Amino acid sequence: MQKELLEKLQTLSVLYAEDEVGIRENIADSLGYYVKEVIQASNGAEAFELYEEKSPDIILSDIHMPILNGIEFVKKVRETNRDIPIVMITAHTDKKYLLEAVELHMEKYIVKPIELEPLFEVLEKCVEVLDVNKEVVLKVDDNYKYDYDKKELKYKDESIILNKKEMLFFEVLISNQNRVVSYDELQELVWGDDIMTDSALRSLVRNLRKKLPTDIVFNLSGVGYRLV
Repeated sequence: MQKELLEKLQTLSVLYAEDEVGIRENIADSLGYYVKEVIQASNGAEAFELYEEKSPDIILSDIHMPILNGIEFVKKVRETNRDIPIVMITAHTDKKYLLEAVELHMEKYIVKPIELEPLFEVLEKCVEVLDVNKEVVLKVDDNYKYDYDKKELKYKDESIILNKKEMLFFEVLISNQNRVVSYDELQELVWGDDIMTDSALRSLVRNLRKKLPTDIVFNLSGVGYRLV
């Protein structure tokens, strides 16, 4: 596997939904050597909860699962996210499912049993898609665009200069646009080993709001922050 692909995979999280425990654990163990995190789900309903909570970069989903099948799970994801790469996995080649999968904008369709070589070919395709989607348009206001590679925030094509912590804070909110980011998460993802004091957090948000042309940073008292 090429070095550049390996380096990119090591920065990504994968949500893997599969109801057969043995298959799920074997594939998750193998993936775990190459990606940052493998988030496991045993059915479509659990997968959707984890998708909303964890905001994975890539989704691998079996079609035939209890409670909520793979097609219904992906339909729910696609209601709010048209960009995340999704790979469907099934033991069947039923045309009905294939057609539904195509309509839901799948990157690939893998038939069981899963072999690692074709799986990583699929992951390479997903990484290519993510590279294309590296510039994110904010859901709350499509005048804002953020380029993860260039670390550049723009509003109506005008650049907004952020310092390192402001950038980290903003990236965390962008990566979790569907939910509130907790204070504990901000401590871990923005401050790291430093101590995040209340005054330091308030100062960061105050300065960030001054730089943004519109007020899109919302604080849920006692819980955390989100984009609104």
